[in-house]
Amino acid sequence: MYAEIKPYNNPPKDLSSYKAVILSGSPHSVRGETPPHPDLSEIKGKKPLLGVCYGAQYLAHFHGGEVGQSNTREYGRANLSMVKEGEPFLDGVSEDSQVWMSHSDTIKQLPEGAVRIASTHDVENAGYRIEGEDTYGIQFHPEVYHSADGKKILENFLVKSAGVAQTWTPDAFVETTVADLKSKIGDDRVILGLSGGVDSTVAATLLHKAIGKNLHCIFVNNGLLRKNEYTDVLKQYEGLGLNVKGVDASARFLDALEGESDPEAKRKAIGRVFVEVFDDESKLVENATWLAQGTIYPDVIESVSATGGPSATIKSHHNVGGLPDYMKLNVVEPLRMIFKDEVRRVGASMGLSAELLGRHPFPGPGLAIRILGDITQEKVRILQEVDHIFISGLREWGLYDKVWQAGAMLLPVNSVGVMGDERTYEKCVALRAVESTDGMTADWVDLPYKFLQKVSNDIINKVKGVNRVVYDISSKPPATIEWE
Repeated sequence: MYAEIKPYNNPPKDLSSYKAVILSGSPHSVRGETPPHPDLSEIKGKKPLLGVCYGAQYLAHFHGGEVGQSNTREYGRANLSMVKEGEPFLDGVSEDSQVWMSHSDTIKQLPEGAVRIASTHDVENAGYRIEGEDTYGIQFHPEVYHSADGKKILENFLVKSAGVAQTWTPDAFVETTVADLKSKIGDDRVILGLSGGVDSTVAATLLHKAIGKNLHCIFVNNGLLRKNEYTDVLKQYEGLGLNVKGVDASARFLDALEGESDPEAKRKAIGRVFVEVFDDESKLVENATWLAQGTIYPDVIESVSATGGPSATIKSHHNVGGLPDYMKLNVVEPLRMIFKDEVRRVGASMGLSAELLGRHPFPGPGLAIRILGDITQEKVRILQEVDHIFISGLREWGLYDKVWQAGAMLLPVNSVGVMGDERTYEKCVALRAVESTDGMTADWVDLPYKFLQKVSNDIINKVKGVNRVVYDISSKPPATIEWE
């Protein structure tokens, strides 16, 4: 179904065409001095309304209830312990259904006219309904993959209660996006930064459908790619009919990163050089007036507020935030408002291969944010070898497609080991494999011990400079998928 995301402080002036409203989560607290305070006078009691996390707390706090600080932080998985019978909003939701929490406040007293409809072992008021209204509040996040019945809850609210039409399909997205691109770009030429990943490839395919030969794709080697990735990716694109040029700028990126260890500073340095390289390349393409990027919505959410609202910056993304004044190119981002799982469905509707669409996400800054601390050529070599063993092992054991994203992190610590009866003092690496659909939340994958044993043994025996391997078993939240 079609949805629009609006900041709380600048809602649409005319709500007549909107079927329902959802109040999202927020990094703020309703108990703060200046909490986000949307005007619900034309919404509450007049349209179907669902408050999620902060939204549920807001409806309680400002309508006769009470919100207080939780005794403990509540992040990650929880299970419902009570689901009120006969509630259409929770139709089909099992009583022990797993839900995903991310909050430090809790609803201690329900708002006026509210009935409790769900609890967990630690959160008594996990869900409620306002009698006489089509208004609901839930403390957990139904929109994320790890809330097992979250999609069912949203369907109950949006389809059965609010009557929203389910007509916004991948095919419809392709049709409208291609038409918009044709209208916006016309006969101009576009430069697109390919990464070899799903997002940039789907963006390139959409643009190719819209403007054909006027699309010029550039794949930049930033020196921080996986082992052999530069040549492998260029070969991958040979069969797609795209106009692709490879640019090896690895020395330029590594020079910019020399001595830099702060995660945000590394990201910004990579973003700066990324733009500089494209500025240089754009001058070689006559009449190039656009820079296209494969930015997707999680990148935007974690970097800046996409719609002018006050959201927390979790980490900057190298392809989010616009261009410097000296670069005379307009930015076009055809995937900016959709999530990774939607990108894959759009790609499939355009006939892209399952192998390409199933490729694990890889961060734009590459191994720079998987090497904690400063970057050196030797550290890149070590991590490339470790990552190659890990990813190759996942493929060989038939585990690659069961994992959403996997990679290795080089930690800024040495540990004591013993090899050949001699003391060693070498690097420790952490392996990370998660399951997700959109990257907004993720849980660690329970990989077989035999597999981890084999991979650990191979890494320590084959990668000079590493004597210890650990496996990361944290979820997102509270951790992120990448370590920086």
